[in-house]
Amino acid sequence: MSTPTPVMRLRALEREDLPFVHGLSNDSGIMSYWFEEPYESLVELQEIFARHVHDNRERRFTIDCAGERAGLVELVEIDYIHRNAEFQIIVAPAFQGRGLAARATAAALDYAFGVLNLHKVYLVVDVDNARAVRAYERTGFVVEGELREEYFASGRYHDAYRMAVLQREHLGRTVDGPR
Repeated sequence: MSTPTPVMRLRALEREDLPFVHGLSNDSGIMSYWFEEPYESLVELQEIFARHVHDNRERRFTIDCAGERAGLVELVEIDYIHRNAEFQIIVAPAFQGRGLAARATAAALDYAFGVLNLHKVYLVVDVDNARAVRAYERTGFVVEGELREEYFASGRYHDAYRMAVLQREHLGRTVDGPR
């Protein structure tokens, strides 16, 4: 008998979520995939939240899984002229392996294309993170190019893929295939 899939939804990031986000952003294993140093104080995070809470170029969501915080999804650098944005996601380690990343990605793309009317959503991912690349491909992203020595982490430079999905591609498919 299979385990039932937990209810998952995206909800707006709230000030009360910041201690959870702080924990994620100080995890070196997580932040190595975000190309950032795992160092940020809670006070700094609160100040950033206050400065950006009304910024129309960003949408930040908490992944809520059956009432528990399970991760973070962001649409950043939203460009309303060219109608594109960068996608970022973190699934908390305790919630990994449950299919939440694909479901949260699909929900974020539904929002980006169905609500914001964006044309393209893109991301940057480490070429060595094959699991993430496959997950992004399953949700419709395609590799647009390879960025050589794009970021520095763990004492060396890493190559990254730029991947993207277009509105017409996403709205005509589901996570599992055509609609």
